[in-house]
Amino acid sequence: MRFEVIPLGTGAALPAQGRSPSAQVVRREESLYLVDCGEGTQERLRMAGLNFMRIGHVFISHLHGDHYFGLMGLLSTMHLLGRTRELHVHGPPALKPIIDMQLQASATWLRYPLHVHPLVDDAPHEVLVDPHLTVTSLPLRHRLPTTGFLFRERPGPRRLRAERIADIPHYLRTAVKNGDDLLREDGTVIPNAELTFDPLPPRAYAYCSDTAHHPQLVDWVRAVDLLYHEATFTRHLAARARETMHSTAAEAAVIARDAGVGALLLGHFSSRYKDPTPLLMEALEVFPRVALSEEGRSYPIGRSIVDNSFGP
Repeated sequence: MRFEVIPLGTGAALPAQGRSPSAQVVRREESLYLVDCGEGTQERLRMAGLNFMRIGHVFISHLHGDHYFGLMGLLSTMHLLGRTRELHVHGPPALKPIIDMQLQASATWLRYPLHVHPLVDDAPHEVLVDPHLTVTSLPLRHRLPTTGFLFRERPGPRRLRAERIADIPHYLRTAVKNGDDLLREDGTVIPNAELTFDPLPPRAYAYCSDTAHHPQLVDWVRAVDLLYHEATFTRHLAARARETMHSTAAEAAVIARDAGVGALLLGHFSSRYKDPTPLLMEALEVFPRVALSEEGRSYPIGRSIVDNSFGP
């Protein structure tokens, strides 16, 4: 089952040095979830070959412009292309009045149902349960109310043993996958454990941007397969990081290390770093499995994303 994240914007605050403002797509099979929507996101979606009409949910972390200025353009394009499928937007409470004002000012009446769900940043909250995933908002530490997002697969069915599939009639295979024993026509029972393996462990991905160093995150993202964490500055600008309530690469790596995550993906790079390699090297001093976000690249969740040319 495909489960991956595709960064569309890796820059902080300003589009510079070939980096766009924050946006990502989480893909689970054919379902697309958009996380943040900085300026130009719809163009980045096209360049990545992603059909944004398949997006069912948009998650906005906070209301700094580099995280949501592309949203109205995307909503408008969906309307102009004739979208009829409903769309859910999850974001800070002030987001709905912003959307309503712009739609009213432009006399736009969307062809599709738009549902805007307010997020709160006082504690983790489950904000979505669908057939594929659960999504939990995570309170972050920033200058505005800000949330991260934890995407976790829902448990899957048991897996049929290849050598026993022929013993299971087609019409009973779903029941066996769901844990039932097999009752044969002669009245004998084959225990489920002889026919199936345990389901694959659900995979998890956490998105944390923007935030000052926030040790409480460790408990909330513990053992996720992949953690995206902002790394706006190196430690040489730690004072600037504290002032703006952002993180250094080393601080992001401390969260990854202490939470025991599978791998760390860095992003939200300050435009002062023409080459983000120093951010990578700083994080590798703390945590061994680190990669730099590259726009348009796919990062499988639950598989190695680390370029072995860097670090151990």
